[in-house]
Amino acid sequence: MRFIRQSSAPVDEENPYWVSFSDVMAALVVIFILASLVLLTQLIKVRTEVDKEMEHLKKAEEVRRTIVEDVVEELEKRSIEVMVAENHSVIRIPNDVLGFRSGKFSIDKQYLETARKIGEVLAVVIQKENRVDYLDTIFIEGHTDNRAFWGPPGKGNWGLSTFRAISLWEYWGQEISSDLALNNLRNRDGKPLFSVSGYAETRPVVEDQKTEADYEINRRIDIRITIRRPEREDYDVLKGLLGADDATPQN
Repeated sequence: MRFIRQSSAPVDEENPYWVSFSDVMAALVVIFILASLVLLTQLIKVRTEVDKEMEHLKKAEEVRRTIVEDVVEELEKRSIEVMVAENHSVIRIPNDVLGFRSGKFSIDKQYLETARKIGEVLAVVIQKENRVDYLDTIFIEGHTDNRAFWGPPGKGNWGLSTFRAISLWEYWGQEISSDLALNNLRNRDGKPLFSVSGYAETRPVVEDQKTEADYEINRRIDIRITIRRPEREDYDVLKGLLGADDATPQN
């Protein structure tokens, strides 16, 4: 009698566990590759967004610096001396340009023409080449010296400094031609570009005020230009993609 010997069973049939394990490993490799591609895509997206925001901020900084420099240059041509302050973000208008007397918030009559020219130059410069698109707010900031003041319009030096800024703003609204009107300007969010504020004696140029010259230096108007920055929601999105603890901008 002849016996036919059957061939050995295939390894995978004898070891179904090994077959299952191999399939799982193959699937895990595929999942790992797909996950890596997704992560790479997200990182590229984040990098693109970050680069975009950085380019915007860089351009906005350049626009602000250019505005400040152009305003100063144009005013010098008109024999009006102003100063650049705080890293090219502030145009400082000294008291001897606007003539605020101690305890007074109205612009002296002999300085009204100078005040009008400053407003006109500012209006022309900031409206060039779509510069407004890069700006958030331009603050007209009033300041006083450190001597106590309790007269009208009330609220001491806080009220006095604020009304100095309001006086300049209202004068510009009355005297600057309609085609240059500053109060018509809006930022990209549709909000008024200009605002007024008062700081009383809290931000002195001269800290140790002893002489009349010291007091006069601190009685001034600052034009502070702020630029557009990404919204907090944009930072939150980037923070989520990056997995960072805190991507909130520091202003």
